[in-house]
Amino acid sequence: MWRSTLFKAKSILGLTHWQSPNFFGYFQANASTAGFLGEMLCTGLNVVGFNWIASPAATELESIAMDWVGKMLMLPSSFLFSGGGGSVLHGSTCEAILCSLAAPKDKVLKKIGHPKITKLVVYGSDQTHSTLQKASKLVGIPTSNFRSLPTSFSNDFALCPDDVHTSMEEDIGVGLVPLFLCATVGTTSSGAVDPLEALGHVVKDFKVWLHIDAAYAGSACICPEFRPHLNGVELADSISITPTNGSSPTWTTVVYGSKNQIYLHGLHNLMFHTRSNVNLAKRFEAHVAKDPRFEVVVPRRFALVCFRLRPKQEGEDTELNSRLLMAVNGSGCAFMTHAVVGGIYIIRCAIGSTLTETRHFDSLWKLIQDKAQLVLQELDFALEEPY
Repeated sequence: MWRSTLFKAKSILGLTHWQSPNFFGYFQANASTAGFLGEMLCTGLNVVGFNWIASPAATELESIAMDWVGKMLMLPSSFLFSGGGGSVLHGSTCEAILCSLAAPKDKVLKKIGHPKITKLVVYGSDQTHSTLQKASKLVGIPTSNFRSLPTSFSNDFALCPDDVHTSMEEDIGVGLVPLFLCATVGTTSSGAVDPLEALGHVVKDFKVWLHIDAAYAGSACICPEFRPHLNGVELADSISITPTNGSSPTWTTVVYGSKNQIYLHGLHNLMFHTRSNVNLAKRFEAHVAKDPRFEVVVPRRFALVCFRLRPKQEGEDTELNSRLLMAVNGSGCAFMTHAVVGGIYIIRCAIGSTLTETRHFDSLWKLIQDKAQLVLQELDFALEEPY
């Protein structure tokens, strides 16, 4: 039976191999021995730990492990169980943001009355993950009360505190109630980081709940050199991270921490993995910078490099780079994804696989260069053809 099942698994068509060393799309969903063992134990024991009495050991272990994570990230004691706060595991970032939004919604509605739910307003940027807008709908906040504030190249697509302050003042002026602001550490599109400390002071003036979505880059902040990106976290009410995007457990958990040394891998090994990814990203970034046909579109902060093939004329970048991406992915040798920031089509090279080595990046860059030459020749030929 097992042999038959495994043979069929080898023959699955249309399966994207997220564990491949040549997978550079989205963000990584790493597998690891520790994650595999955890999954095996969870499936074998099949405990339903919905509260403490249902499985005391599961609840206590979760509390201990979450405090480990909080201490690795050097979070304020108010986020730890030992300091009066605490964290929990969720199945996805969507769940974490939904819970963080439901808490202030219920608290405010107890004061102003449930019929006034149509007055509540949620804030994010045009780079905030769509999860926030979905969560707003799920808790009953009208779509018209969701503010997607614009970002720009001038501040590397980070959320501007002055824009947040102005927007909240305008909403209060027309009788609305600012409720929730989601700041991001490592946006999905480009890895941008919102200024947490400045945003924290803004929301304090309006008594608005501040949530930090650090799904991508939060786990990198276990390294001292990246920890400054979390400066201001003490002003936030909650934070969520996805450990698999930067370290190496299996993709099953999202750590959600609120105010009201990892076993087996070890802190140093997790930090080593993060730094290795960043060093590989620097290597790829250097390749891009050396070729005048290409450019890095937004600054690299972590292990995500956003680049494009330079168009001869602005406005041609979408067709040019979409063709390049299609050619690279169509080769079956590598996989990347794209985003559009500031109206510019960019190709995202996200590094994070535990199997990726320098040789894979050198091969990827050679592939990109070869496909770029073909795409440029095809487009030049198409433009020269008579109509």
